[in-house]
Amino acid sequence: MRKPVRLTALAAVGLLALSSLTACADDASTTAAAQGGGKGEKVKIMVGGLDKVIYLPAMLTQRLGYFDAEGLDVELLSEPAGVQAETALVSGQVQGAVGFYDHTLDLQTKHKDVESVVQFSRAPGEVEVVSTQHADDITSPKDFKGRKVGITGLGSSTDFLTKYLAVKNGVKVSDFSPVAVGAGPTFVSALQKGSIDAGMTTDPTVATILDKKIGKVLIDMRTPEGSQEALGGPYPSSSLYMQTDWVNGHKDTVQKLVNAFVKTLKWMSTHSAAQIAAKMPADYSQGDKTLYAESIKATLPMFTDDGVMPADGPATVERVLKAFNTNIKNATIDLKKTYTTEFAEKAAG
Repeated sequence: MRKPVRLTALAAVGLLALSSLTACADDASTTAAAQGGGKGEKVKIMVGGLDKVIYLPAMLTQRLGYFDAEGLDVELLSEPAGVQAETALVSGQVQGAVGFYDHTLDLQTKHKDVESVVQFSRAPGEVEVVSTQHADDITSPKDFKGRKVGITGLGSSTDFLTKYLAVKNGVKVSDFSPVAVGAGPTFVSALQKGSIDAGMTTDPTVATILDKKIGKVLIDMRTPEGSQEALGGPYPSSSLYMQTDWVNGHKDTVQKLVNAFVKTLKWMSTHSAAQIAAKMPADYSQGDKTLYAESIKATLPMFTDDGVMPADGPATVERVLKAFNTNIKNATIDLKKTYTTEFAEKAAG
């Protein structure tokens, strides 16, 4: 009888070890996860940085209880860059991704049909900052030549926009060095240590940089006006995008998701930055609630209040991408396949 008991014990130990390894792997891959209530239809959404203000509607919708109200059990996962959220989506790890709309155009050139189903914003929400050490010699993107310019990740929307700003100002993509430094503490550290001379990031990282006086704003695209000045039009950025086949096969679920997000966008339009900040997880403020609320206030103008794609937004995005992206420049993009207003219009109505 002893032999079976020993084998059972070993099996139990092995199972425990395997469970521990799996848990560690899950922690490493998700970075942060927000579990739903455990009831309703399960949906996984990968966010290109849950604590970024530009993607605030994702966590806020969870915190307001709007997913639950729609009968959904939504799990929010986080990766530091939008391009990683895109990868998780196309590989089938998740059903949706919260990231920049411009990925849908890029993916179409790679024969991946992906569409934005609800548009959170009408401006990038991005800010090009320059270290205080180089504030006098980097006064516009024309000075990127020979510089190390920070981005969240290669192939990310910060990468796309940085390249556009350079090309627009007469600097070739090959004339400067894009450096992937993520966001938050890693971006701040890179700027402090001189690993980058300038870089593109969002709030609350921008607010931290200004508060620490380690950098200055070079280009501000947190408002429609800033987007117009830098990019020549509205630049729809943060959105929920999904694979078109999945959308077509799960329209009821997609409608519930969009209903929840549109409720959040409307709620945001009638509440102050401080009220919004109070609803978010405590650790998002990184110990400074006032600074966090200020970072939300600076970014709020970028958001839509109805989730509908701005009419001339997709054309602006295509024009920007064609300026430097060889794949898109030489491709015929069917913009109508990169987004839909069907669900947002129904939710808003």
